[in-house]
Amino acid sequence: MKYFVTGATGFVGGKVARQLVEQGHEVVVSVRTPSKAKELAELGVTITQGDVTDKESMRAPMQGVDGVFHIAGWYKIGLKDKSDASRINIQGTRNVLELMQELGIKRGVCTSTLAVNSDTHGVLADESYHYHGKHLSEYDRTKWVAHYEVADPMMAAGLPLVIVMPGLIYGPGDTSTVRTTFIQYLQRKLPVLPAKTAFSWAHVEDIARGHILAMEQGKVGESYIIAGPTHTLVEGMQLAQKITGIPAPRIKVAPGVMKAISATMDVVEKVLPVPANYSAEYLRISAGVTYIGSNARAKRELGYNPRPLEEGLTETLQHEMKLLGVK
Repeated sequence: MKYFVTGATGFVGGKVARQLVEQGHEVVVSVRTPSKAKELAELGVTITQGDVTDKESMRAPMQGVDGVFHIAGWYKIGLKDKSDASRINIQGTRNVLELMQELGIKRGVCTSTLAVNSDTHGVLADESYHYHGKHLSEYDRTKWVAHYEVADPMMAAGLPLVIVMPGLIYGPGDTSTVRTTFIQYLQRKLPVLPAKTAFSWAHVEDIARGHILAMEQGKVGESYIIAGPTHTLVEGMQLAQKITGIPAPRIKVAPGVMKAISATMDVVEKVLPVPANYSAEYLRISAGVTYIGSNARAKRELGYNPRPLEEGLTETLQHEMKLLGVK
């Protein structure tokens, strides 16, 4: 089969492209900077220059493919300039899906996120959960719009699309704030942890596999949560301590305290520059929130089976410790 992949120089997209090649498929990717896709080119992936915000740049490479994986997305927390969020997450999704429709492509998988549900307040959400309210971050908001106001209506109109919804994604090669937190922990520079904050954690290789399973076996017009097992951040750090022997932070900050600090920073950052990980938005999404969901449907219908957190975290922390020279 021949597949077109967006976001192939990213954390998840790169793994999807690699797994597709390993399975013997032909892969075409569209990237803004082809020089960043050298490793994929060495695997035999066809590299084209394009951008999801430029619809016509993708038309030629998308012609004749059997399926599309739309994985490209904007994920930044705490930045002052958030203009790229709508351009990439909303308009970029619209561009890819409209081209899929115009070119008559028979199958597509679109990457959403559990973050469209915002803080579930402890509820382990399933695919029927539908959040309406104010979002905690611009990422959450724009991904919600892409899911419910772009992809859903097009599927209802007949677009042969499947949506996948990952939760927290971790693993070697990560560049997100998740990695930053673990690096600070390994360097013994993480003084506190937010109490009650919880995620559904999945290793990047399992997330990539979930995308491919959705392409192969997912029901058109449906969504699948491909998150991993659910643990609080405190539990994740306790596992990290068990794996590495490095003590986890002992001080746990209550959600109310973090929300109060976030409100204060909301005022401060209007007049002073604030580092992203001290921004009101960053603190807000860490204040006892639960970005969690059940993968029962994906397990049942797709055969999805993500690894336990301890197994995946062991590999990830060993990788980071080697890079840092930590023993």
